[in-house]
Amino acid sequence: MTQQDKGRKYKVEIAYDGTNFSGWQFQENALGIQQVVEEALAFLEGGPVRVYGSSRTDAGVHAKGFVAHFRLTKPIPPKNLVKAANSRMPDSVRILRAAYASEDFDARLSALGKEYRYQLYQADIMPPHLALYWTFCHRPLDVEAMRRAASYFVGKHDFVSFAANPNRVLETTVRNIFSFEITKAGPRIVFIVRGDGFLYKQVRSMVGFLIAVGKGNEKPEAVAELLAAKTPRTARVETAPSRGLFLQKVFYRNFP
Repeated sequence: MTQQDKGRKYKVEIAYDGTNFSGWQFQENALGIQQVVEEALAFLEGGPVRVYGSSRTDAGVHAKGFVAHFRLTKPIPPKNLVKAANSRMPDSVRILRAAYASEDFDARLSALGKEYRYQLYQADIMPPHLALYWTFCHRPLDVEAMRRAASYFVGKHDFVSFAANPNRVLETTVRNIFSFEITKAGPRIVFIVRGDGFLYKQVRSMVGFLIAVGKGNEKPEAVAELLAAKTPRTARVETAPSRGLFLQKVFYRNFP
């Protein structure tokens, strides 16, 4: 098959509200965002289209800058592709922009890193309009203690103690965290973590433990102890709810 027969390769940036989805990945018995995007593109292509994502996101997790690539044998200008695909998808899923991709581009393998943000609302009452996108905590939190604890995550570590079993073989559980910031504006606390990659439920596990530190149930130094232990995660490390988590951005040399 010649290059022309294979059509054009595209890369797209996608945003989605994950509330009513089973995550990005296609599943037989549930609706994933991947299926929604593939069905919209299949309508334009007039045949099946396989979309390859930059990562997997869990059920209920949102994205502002998810990246994917695919190929169309009936090339459409990127700007027209955005409009046409979005017209075939629910309001909760949107292609934000598209571009032609080079043949060596791979949404997952070409990624240099990712940024996740976790949104926590700490107050006596949770405003209803925020409930789908912010995790609620009514207990006071020691933000400075959480920041000290988060600093122990930065660097290259074995994160097996802060990840769930993905039910698949992994080459390694070592990951490199570039930075971990915690911002606070009134009742809104945002955890911002950047790294070269993340294990299954790693971000939610790290945030869950930081919240325990903020409540005074754990000491900041406990993060270093658990990382050094390199033992599988236990009930001591709680998983924060999915609704507060956003895949904010995927980093590449040129896109997005």
